[in-house]
Amino acid sequence: MPAGRPIVVGITGASGAPYAKRLLEVLLAGGHETHVVMSPSATQVFQAELGISVAADKGTLEPLLGAAAKNLRLWNHLNLSAGIASGSFRTAGMVICPCSMSTLAAITHGQGTNLIHRAADVHLKERRKLILVPRETPLSLVAIENMASVTRAGAIVLPAMPGFYHQPTTIQDLVDFVVSRVCDLLEVDNSLIRRWGSSS
Repeated sequence: MPAGRPIVVGITGASGAPYAKRLLEVLLAGGHETHVVMSPSATQVFQAELGISVAADKGTLEPLLGAAAKNLRLWNHLNLSAGIASGSFRTAGMVICPCSMSTLAAITHGQGTNLIHRAADVHLKERRKLILVPRETPLSLVAIENMASVTRAGAIVLPAMPGFYHQPTTIQDLVDFVVSRVCDLLEVDNSLIRRWGSSS
């Protein structure tokens, strides 16, 4: 990862709040400058899946991350004047976790109607790393074709599909598997899982 450059995290309304929460925890624990955009639908999913009321519209993720939340920058999803909306704002990459099918479609077709879409478009046009973590099943042909199109445009599609070769015993193990793969692509050091071929 380019030294000192921030990471952008978009959180949308697909199921998968535990993945987003864990990713933010790992990035903050590693001291990475992190810029977050959360859609209104995402806050509803966090309430449903984690029982946590997130006040993203009030500019804080403290209910989700505790005191560590002060170390990230939270942007309103409609703030198209944010730094991350510009290609001149240099980053180490962006991940949308989880990525809803509507967000996937908007990015694939260049519809920058909110800050998550716009920041993703910036990463594509600047040839920076953009990782999309969809969590949907089954997949329609429309979704599959959108994934193919956005991959051709330069994004990386990393579905929230945990493996089992690390012999998970808890839900947290499954969450960590996906988050570890995201971190690897962002070049963020982590030891969340036992890697294939490793004894530890």
